[in-house]
Amino acid sequence: MSDRTRTAAVDTAPPSPPSTSRHVDPGDEGYSKDLKSRHINMIAIGGAIGTGLFLGAGGRMAGAGPSLAIAYAVCGVFAFFVVRALGELVLYRPSSGAFVSYAREFMGEKGAYTAGWMYFLNWSTTAVADITAAATYAHFWAMFSDIPQWILALIALSIVLTANLISVKYFGEMEFWFAIVKVAALVVFMLIGIYLVVTQTPVDGHTPGFSTISDGGGIFPMGVLPMLIVIQGVVFAYASVELCGVAAGETEEPHKVLPKAINSIMWRVGIFYVGSVALLALLLPYTAYSDKQSPFVTVMDKIGVPGAAGIMNLVVLTAALSSLNSGLYSTGRILRSMSLAGSAPKFTGRMNKGQVPYGGILLTAGFGVMGVALNFFVPKNAFEIVLNFASIGILGTWAMIMICSLLFYRRSKEGLVERPSYKLPWAPYTQIVTLVFLACVLFLMWYGGGDGRKTVYCLPVIAAALVGGWFVVRRRVTAIAAQRTAESVPLSGKP
Repeated sequence: MSDRTRTAAVDTAPPSPPSTSRHVDPGDEGYSKDLKSRHINMIAIGGAIGTGLFLGAGGRMAGAGPSLAIAYAVCGVFAFFVVRALGELVLYRPSSGAFVSYAREFMGEKGAYTAGWMYFLNWSTTAVADITAAATYAHFWAMFSDIPQWILALIALSIVLTANLISVKYFGEMEFWFAIVKVAALVVFMLIGIYLVVTQTPVDGHTPGFSTISDGGGIFPMGVLPMLIVIQGVVFAYASVELCGVAAGETEEPHKVLPKAINSIMWRVGIFYVGSVALLALLLPYTAYSDKQSPFVTVMDKIGVPGAAGIMNLVVLTAALSSLNSGLYSTGRILRSMSLAGSAPKFTGRMNKGQVPYGGILLTAGFGVMGVALNFFVPKNAFEIVLNFASIGILGTWAMIMICSLLFYRRSKEGLVERPSYKLPWAPYTQIVTLVFLACVLFLMWYGGGDGRKTVYCLPVIAAALVGGWFVVRRRVTAIAAQRTAESVPLSGKP
């Protein structure tokens, strides 16, 4: 069969069961397999619809205009490549350690250490963004307007942390219903928006349609550069797409469930992200939006339907809590994989009676508490400050996934491993192009100036921290690896 024929058969061939691998991840034991197909599917949806769309799109629309829809489309394509690459690795060998486990197999312990802590940087800062968003949403209602933002942030963190520590089954159920709420709300919003555009019903004195865009300066009212600058923030909106790969380690039949969930991400991005942002541009001038309020709430408020804005605000509050819930879940699993290999603190490898790695979850929540302090001192700037650092973590995580995918592809060419039937299309070019894209996003962060440039300047500090941390843990990592080699059996799963 030719390479072209193989590529064409990627999506038509039934997914094969994961191949047998000699590599055994020390953090894969001890988990329950309580996540069902419906959980994984809705987790994939929830990962593609989050705070970055519901809250972040307002400020980005004001900064880039209708061209924001193009930015979401471009980033969505690369987000799909990343999760598709991760999906191939998961079908090769399911692991709750996900890309950290694959980095360990293909890059060694240094690679796993780097991938894991960059992912932690991503979610520890995203947790701050989520509780900040939740507190911002709560201020929409008069009953909460007098409560300081930091107190609301603390309440949000406490509620989600408590729920996350119970069991993976409760996590799956929460994400299932969170995702249903988000999807239902977006569907209703889009139906209302389409009706307003088709019937030319005025919204706040403006007739919705393409005239709203053309009268406001066109698709690029301030030029192409603003759209490029906001791309780093748009990448943040897709930060959770890799979550279904982590969750695959706690489901019974990942080789059947995961391909369907991943393949559906592409059309979800097209409909929910690009479609909803395009509708926002058609309904109101881009100048009507701001970073102070969810753009969906802005539209509902302008329509004048009693209670509509309040309902939409409740939905976006749900999205923030869902994202926080996902972050605590995933970092708990990643940190446990690292802990049992020696590259994370020992307590992060501990599990409770509900088979939940509570140590890693509490560590991430601890950084969330630091976010509460940020909301106390700089409530107006808390979201944007952490957004930039979260973007660095996301770029690092996505880069590590694509590097692992590239190394996996090369090993398959050498005959050392066998690729599953569910493959990343156009490898190895897809990985290379995606890595170039991520490098361009990093450059745009620097080029845009402001907080983005300051964040890029922090990269040497982050690198120095990673190097210093490695020298602290490397003896423990080496000792554990030597013990596993001597025993020739996987770790028991107990730290």
